Amino acid sequence: MTRDHYLSALVVAFAMLWMVLAIAPYDRDTWLLENVLLVLGVVVLWQTRRALPLSTMSYSLLFTFFCLHAVGAHFTYSLVPYDEALRSLSGMSVTEALDFSRNHYDRIVHFAYGFLLVLPVRELLVLFAKVRGFWSYFLPLDIVMSSSLLYELIEWGAAVVYGGDLGAAFLGTQGDEWDAHRDMALAGLGGLIAILAVLAVNHWRGYDMTLEWFKRLGRIDGPERAQ
Repeated sequence: MTRDHYLSALVVAFAMLWMVLAIAPYDRDTWLLENVLLVLGVVVLWQTRRALPLSTMSYSLLFTFFCLHAVGAHFTYSLVPYDEALRSLSGMSVTEALDFSRNHYDRIVHFAYGFLLVLPVRELLVLFAKVRGFWSYFLPLDIVMSSSLLYELIEWGAAVVYGGDLGAAFLGTQGDEWDAHRDMALAGLGGLIAILAVLAVNHWRGYDMTLEWFKRLGRIDGPERAQ
């Protein structure tokens, strides 16, 4: 399967999932708010797939994150029935086993944000900002963490503007006054784990996978060895 065919398959799969989840979401207003950035991101990535030739791995990671977010938007993050689904499949309850007092789906997705977006961000920085060595590992993590902070500010602003049940549902703190701090910390942790994994793989292979990818596309010149 060619890269274009693979990307088309991802788009079709996501469109089908999104359309199913668009049917009777738990709260239509919250769903609309949650989907603004999601739809914009998908459209931008599709329209720039040639100008921003990310690797198939990066597109797969982005696809996974978009799917997780689409599920959260359908149910609202604080009501995603992940525990019920796990209980029906295995008979085990994570909430009971770990004595959770809240729904942690939002925490899972914040961790996934850092873990899944570090590689795509790194590829963009390597290609367009020409970062190499230490900075090619530090800056993606820094961008993931700072954008996580920006999203928390957007959530806060939306909650202030809309107020009421809609604002509370979009903010999704579930009564935790430290919710924003924990969300940002988890995004940072996910990003740190992912970027260390990228560094370890590059060191093990003896060359930078991202540099190799763009060299094969003829987009950059220079040594391929890991730095």
